Amino acid sequence: MVTEPGYEQARDELAAVVAKLEAGGLSLEDSLALWERGEALARICDKHLAGARERVETALAAAEAENT
Repeated sequence: MVTEPGYEQARDELAAVVAKLEAGGLSLEDSLALWERGEALARICDKHLAGARERVETALAAAEAENT
C-alpha cells in the first residue's frame, strides 16, 4: 500500500519536479513522466490546502457562534 505524502513532502517534491523540468535536457518520455508526477503532486497539495481551509472556516464559524 502506497501512502499519500503530507503537504510539505508533496510541495517539496513538486518543487524538485519543476526544477528538473525547467533545467531541460530530459527525453520526451522522462519529461512526460515528470509532468504527470507534478500534476499528481499538485492535486495532493490542493487537497491538503482545501482540508486546512475547511478546518479554519469551521473554527472561525464556531468562534463566531460563541460570540453571538
